[in-house]
Amino acid sequence: MKTVSYKGYQASVEYEDGTLFIKVLHIDDLLLCQCEKASEVEPSVRVLIDDYLKTCAAIGKQPTKPFKGTFNVRIDPDLHKKAAWQAAESGQSLNAFVSSAILKKVG
Repeated sequence: MKTVSYKGYQASVEYEDGTLFIKVLHIDDLLLCQCEKASEVEPSVRVLIDDYLKTCAAIGKQPTKPFKGTFNVRIDPDLHKKAAWQAAESGQSLNAFVSSAILKKVG
């Protein structure tokens, strides 16, 4: 799967049976389209997202934001304990500790 970004949104691009399928990720609404050529992907994503934003404005709906800054993570209880203890030892909240660990991993 490849991805394309536009206006803070990310869309996946998958190839199947001669067609490129595009889906906007990380939002509650379902935004899909398809195209035939790789050169059509980015323009199609722009049209898809621009149309979504225009439609939301026209009907008075707040467009779904891709990320809110919160998420739940399920991990092994022992790892949870180790992280919480390490955070406390370093004078951080667990949220700050996890954020810094993610930042180190993704840069």
